[in-house]
Amino acid sequence: MDVFEAIMKRRSIRSYSSKPVEKEKLLKLLQAAQYAPSAKNRQEWRFIVVTNEETRKKLVPICRNQFFIAEAPVVIAGVADPKFRWYKVDMGIALEHMVLEAVELGLGTCWIGAFDKQKVSKLLNVPEHLETVALLTVGYPKEEPGATPRKPLNEIVCYEKYDLHE
Repeated sequence: MDVFEAIMKRRSIRSYSSKPVEKEKLLKLLQAAQYAPSAKNRQEWRFIVVTNEETRKKLVPICRNQFFIAEAPVVIAGVADPKFRWYKVDMGIALEHMVLEAVELGLGTCWIGAFDKQKVSKLLNVPEHLETVALLTVGYPKEEPGATPRKPLNEIVCYEKYDLHE
């Protein structure tokens, strides 16, 4: 599968099978993030891999009751130091590398941004000077959701200067 095919195939998965994610596949996801670019090549991201069922269940109420978090066999927390100006951008790039590699490996993911950062950080023992930026659920999809509509390029792209009429 080429990169564009993975981009086109990617979906946010909110229903997972109970099949565990193989350690080799999980390692490939983490390596994909390891090779993501970052501002000044700082590589300031850290990742907490959560597979413990009880911990995943405890995440649900502090993640706005998104119940599929407990269903996913793996949750990856992306943690970074907010003192670095581009930490959120760097984390986004690293997590998207994982997402695209997951597609290649037949895995599904869902990016989670709606959660109580302090409570998640406490549950996962994140040091106070670091921030839990995002969570990523990972697992085998129960079903393949269809494509969601996308705006046409002429509604989102300008050339040379902004000239979209909203």
